[in-house]
Amino acid sequence: MKKFLFVFAFLWSANIYSQNLTEVEKKLVEIIDKNYQETVALLEETVNINSGTFNLEGVREVGRVFEREFTKIGFETEWINLPDSLRRAGHFVASKKGNKGKKLFFIGHLDTVFEKDMPFYPFTMVDENTAKGQGVNDMKGGNVMIFATLKAMHELGLLEDRTVTVYFPGDEENAGNPSWVSRLDFVERAKQHDYALGYETAQGFNIATIARRGASSWTLKTSGRQVHSSGVFRESVGYGAIYEAARILNQFREELAGEQYLTFNPGQIIGGSDIAYDEITGEGSALGKTNIVSREAFVTGDLRFLGEPQKEAAREKMRQIVAQNLNGTTAEINFEDGIPSMPPTEGNMALVDILSKVSMDMGFGEVKAGDPVSRGAGDISYVAEYLDCIDGLGASGTGAHSPAETINMKQYPDLLKRSALFVYRLFDM
Repeated sequence: MKKFLFVFAFLWSANIYSQNLTEVEKKLVEIIDKNYQETVALLEETVNINSGTFNLEGVREVGRVFEREFTKIGFETEWINLPDSLRRAGHFVASKKGNKGKKLFFIGHLDTVFEKDMPFYPFTMVDENTAKGQGVNDMKGGNVMIFATLKAMHELGLLEDRTVTVYFPGDEENAGNPSWVSRLDFVERAKQHDYALGYETAQGFNIATIARRGASSWTLKTSGRQVHSSGVFRESVGYGAIYEAARILNQFREELAGEQYLTFNPGQIIGGSDIAYDEITGEGSALGKTNIVSREAFVTGDLRFLGEPQKEAAREKMRQIVAQNLNGTTAEINFEDGIPSMPPTEGNMALVDILSKVSMDMGFGEVKAGDPVSRGAGDISYVAEYLDCIDGLGASGTGAHSPAETINMKQYPDLLKRSALFVYRLFDM
């Protein structure tokens, strides 16, 4: 790691905002500063382990790193194994139990979208304000923030007799199917707490997430009569499978696009006289000729929504569109639930108000609730109906899920300090 990372001064030291902080809070800020070199070293270590969802050993290796660290600060740790049929690594859990104050449930995830057979992007300092690497902000930066926050509180004895659970799923980026099996333990543990805190990527200092859209999938199959193309459009021949798929997709766009919070995206289409599709790998193939009316077409897509009523209304409209078949064709659409949505609630907004007060006391300004459209689906949504939730508490950065993924190292120490103070105040709200 480049030396200059640790030689810059911490300009936002405790005395800059000391008039608004208690003595304990000032000490928390000082400890975050004191531990910062170790914090960044832990970030580098975890980023440099490939933990793509399907790299099961890599996911477990990252889990072992956090097992090592959380054990040092007095947490009980365990690994949650999943059925072999899910083909997933499992989940890491660290916990403490007590009888004092609010019970907090921290959410991160061990996996990234960068699989073992993809190019490797290690942790690299671009300049003193920016680092890059696979999963550096989504969400290994957030995972490390959770640990650093709790470590600082541990060093001041602030976790004594407290109930805290840290839950890092190993398949957030691509949950095992059915997802409710993978998330069963996750949800049951969350129900035993008062607040869920998600450390997905932060949108700077002034936006927090109190609502996230849900994500589900759909598949569309169409069929037509395979005959010579010279007869296409005739009453006895019809339009073929590809025209029917195109008609349906365009009608989806015409009749559903533009509704607030609702999106639907056809991510893959295959068509021809004969097609094949592998549900596990997502690979497809087609055989066809220009002088043959297509016999088969297949489309996969996603549907994103805010709230179950919007999801069900969209699905019903899509079914109606699919049923309006072109001559000589048939069509069938199937839906599969994925991650539920996280609707905005008064309880969630109250958490933003607490975070905002911390932020203003630190001189970072007011925090407001962000637009649900700006966030993808996330694990916190599985527990949103059971307890008050806030997300977007993690590291800030750009380019998530891409080779250009970065973390804002200028903001990182201050986000760490804000996290520590927010959690400290939240315990006794």
